[in-house]
Amino acid sequence: MLAALALSGCARPVGDFGRAEDDPLHDAITQTGIALQDLHQPLSRFNLSDEEAEMRDRIWRYLVAPEAYDWFGDSVVELSREGFQVKQLRPPAKDRYYLWIHGQAFASSSVRFSRLADDVKADIGTMPATFAAICAVEKVDSQRDVAAKGLTDIEPAMKAGVVTRRGENQTMIGWFATAVTARYDAYSYALDHLLVETPHVNAVGADATLNQLAALAGKASQGDFCDDGAGTGGARAAPAIRSRYADAPAHVVGGS
Repeated sequence: MLAALALSGCARPVGDFGRAEDDPLHDAITQTGIALQDLHQPLSRFNLSDEEAEMRDRIWRYLVAPEAYDWFGDSVVELSREGFQVKQLRPPAKDRYYLWIHGQAFASSSVRFSRLADDVKADIGTMPATFAAICAVEKVDSQRDVAAKGLTDIEPAMKAGVVTRRGENQTMIGWFATAVTARYDAYSYALDHLLVETPHVNAVGADATLNQLAALAGKASQGDFCDDGAGTGGARAAPAIRSRYADAPAHVVGGS
């Protein structure tokens, strides 16, 4: 009974007839904690700040996106099952997306290029908000550190909690950077192989979209989440990269 009462404050929303309602934030926070425990990652006893809850929700979408589950899978669950440590996150093999999209029964081979571009755009679409959420959490971590060092009545255990929570947050941010790079690699591999398999001029447009993701993946890998000076996250400042197919002869990309 005590355990039930303790959990009631963060219980999943309930709809008609006691059925659980969809709650991405609840799922993200819960699954993040489970993954960290499975990987023997130290967990802080601190409550999550609003910024940390939002960051976990947004990052989890890149780790386990429902629309990408068939090819990307649950990388964190795979990781824990295989016994890897947190710092050795190994996303699925980069050919998985190509094998998935290759096996889909599209009405036209050109539609595969459009689907790839749409999937990349879906990943890019929430990137600015994710960068901003990460930036906000980094600021919270800095504020905690300043408070813990500047206040005289903070116990050693509380100060240790500051370090542990920062470690949790950095682990999540590292997962995000790794996942975004893995997605770029998978899309890039698929695009090149589709161009060989079914050449089409749509490859140029798909690649131009994909290279926007490449710029953002680079910023994530470098930890540039707060560098645009506008408080909206570094994702908005990511430069576009010229398509690798822009200067290719027409016969290479299937043009007429």
